[in-house]
Amino acid sequence: MSDTDFACCTPLTGTSMSTDQAEQVAPLLKALADPVRLRLVSLIASSEGGEACVCDLNEAFDQTQATISHHLKVLHAAGLLDREKRGVWVYYAVRPEALSAVATLFSTPAPAGASA
Repeated sequence: MSDTDFACCTPLTGTSMSTDQAEQVAPLLKALADPVRLRLVSLIASSEGGEACVCDLNEAFDQTQATISHHLKVLHAAGLLDREKRGVWVYYAVRPEALSAVATLFSTPAPAGASA
């Protein structure tokens, strides 16, 4: 998913979402709908420097390294995480524009005629 794909995310309550917009947003929500993935995003976002090594993330779960790597792959494929290989380890960082786009979905636009 490219940065421009996040421009699709307008508030759900503002105007009716097009089929194309819904198809772009659904993978983001689907990726976040899993409790382990949601927790991974939270752990990474709250880590020092906003990034975390996969080696540290594995310790936070009672699951195999392969399972955690799969969840991270899904989050990365959905455009929610960036990853960078450093030596034998992979570091993940949350893409702020992706979280902002998801947050925008659930923001409520000001009523017509309301002043900002």
